[in-house]
Amino acid sequence: MANKALFLDRDGVINKEINYLHKIEDFEFIEGIFDLCRYFQEKGYLIIVVTNQSGIARGYYSHEQFDILTSWMTAEFAKNNIIVDKVYYCPHHPDISGVCECRKPDIGMFIEAQKEFDIDLKNSIMVGDNERDIEAALKAGVESTYFFDEYNEVTDSKAVKIVHKLEEIYR
Repeated sequence: MANKALFLDRDGVINKEINYLHKIEDFEFIEGIFDLCRYFQEKGYLIIVVTNQSGIARGYYSHEQFDILTSWMTAEFAKNNIIVDKVYYCPHHPDISGVCECRKPDIGMFIEAQKEFDIDLKNSIMVGDNERDIEAALKAGVESTYFFDEYNEVTDSKAVKIVHKLEEIYR
């Protein structure tokens, strides 16, 4: 039997949006992210992060700096009894490093996760804060998509639902 996953974008869903975030001291978790992940983990979902990180292609930070921040972030989840099963990231930008298959709205990260973890994409969930997150999930076959709009700025999305607090996804 295939696994279900809770797919999360990082910037704007797990942490407050800061352009090209790469320093631990600038990282601030979004209110409710631990509760959201704990809820779905208890329901048997894998927790998988899918994040575009064009700051690497732009030279703003390195793969190593991204890895250090990611290790710290996943350790913070672990302190809250949450296992982040994997963080997939796209370090590319089409204008700098060329077109790739992993950058959302393409589906490369979803397909890689599906293969590695035997994921049932249809019965998985995506939470993103950008329409390209939602488009990638839908193209990959994820039917339950949530557009997280903390600041009430979005009025239209292809997502199943626009939410302003993460708890709206499971309550």
